[in-house]
Amino acid sequence: MTEVELVEVAPRDGLQNEATRVSTADKVALVRRAIAAGARRVEVTSFVNPARVPAMADAEAVMAALRAGPDLRAQGVSLIGLVLNRRGYERAVAAAVDEINLVVVASETFNQRNQGVSIAETLAQLADIAASARARGLTFGVSIGAAFGCPFEGETPAERVASIAREAAALGAAEITLADTIGVADPVSVRTRLALAAEAAPGITLRCHFHDTRNTGLANAYAAYLEGVRSFDTALGGIGGCPFAPAATGNIATEDTAYMFTRMGVSTGLDLCALLAAAAWLAEVLGRPALPASLGRAGLFPPTRRVA
Repeated sequence: MTEVELVEVAPRDGLQNEATRVSTADKVALVRRAIAAGARRVEVTSFVNPARVPAMADAEAVMAALRAGPDLRAQGVSLIGLVLNRRGYERAVAAAVDEINLVVVASETFNQRNQGVSIAETLAQLADIAASARARGLTFGVSIGAAFGCPFEGETPAERVASIAREAAALGAAEITLADTIGVADPVSVRTRLALAAEAAPGITLRCHFHDTRNTGLANAYAAYLEGVRSFDTALGGIGGCPFAPAATGNIATEDTAYMFTRMGVSTGLDLCALLAAAAWLAEVLGRPALPASLGRAGLFPPTRRVA
């Protein structure tokens, strides 16, 4: 039985900040490789302004190709689309996503740069979207970006994160994700903010999204696990970053995170050998000799062990 869920975000958060433009066919192949390795929730794309995030300009084409293939829903796979506003939401619905990921950034400056409006305006937009999603029976979650720190304003007040979590719960979100967008969190702040979020949004599933910018990502994931979190965003190869956050680097790597939990005796439902093969393929697609993840360099231990 899977005890910890790793939500694969390489096709969206992983590729959105890459200098190399990846073809639609390769994006679809990336999603399929992740699924073949055991991923059951994949954030496949974002429905955002292509002029601002050119790497996501083919969102509809990616979804169309995935829907034209084998029935992923029958396999228990959920395809997630990230949206920032009503226009993006309508595009995501038309593209037949299974879930939508709504975003609000816990920093006025960053939210303005990321979404072009204030936090209050974003929450008002999300309330409108949430009402429509509920009417359609569409699952949605809310990600709180820069939940630990902002490149423009510095420390993010924990109380602001809790306040936004309270608003997200009132919208009917199935899940609330605390996102360390620029990789500044530490294990103590992770546990503190998660405790506050749980108090502000009782009964709502909490998820975490960590970047490994300062090499604290796995420590933060373990701290979140100790706090009761059982769902994490991860990216094959440890790729990723935000186009609107200076020096923001990759997500915690799917293979590294899966390895850590597996060694702890915690099941992720993922095949480590398949993840390593997928990451090696992705490195070739991106034209890199290697990706940031550690497991691809060090290998499995024991070396011949295959984990399912």
